Amino acid sequence: MTDSDTDSNAAINTAGWRSMALGGYLGTLFFILLWVTYLAPPAAPKSIVLAIALLPMLPALRGLLHGRIYTYQWASFLALPYFAFGVDALVHRQENKWLGAVLVLLSLMWFVGCTYTAKQHKKLSQKQSTASETES
Repeated sequence: MTDSDTDSNAAINTAGWRSMALGGYLGTLFFILLWVTYLAPPAAPKSIVLAIALLPMLPALRGLLHGRIYTYQWASFLALPYFAFGVDALVHRQENKWLGAVLVLLSLMWFVGCTYTAKQHKKLSQKQSTASETES
């Protein structure tokens, strides 16, 4: 296997993790929107609940869509409160446990996808830097 084959496999692997991260992020975003507006509306005003739940997610949107690795690094930590909320809903809400389970799954996809996207990108950039050092 040549270096170019390894680089192309790493790039394909990075694209797969990136797709998983985007799927988890967008899935979490739309699932919370659906949860608050239709599936189990809260007693509090919907606009306030949506603002509290969705506004923290919005700064990461542009960087994730453009594939900026630094955004993937910090956005992985942004997924953790949504995971915690999903676990809380799964454990404490008897009537809609499935909502918590779906949120846990989506936030885990987001976290793992972001983490491995950043990890694969780091490996790929290290390989490229060592290859350029050996050429010169």
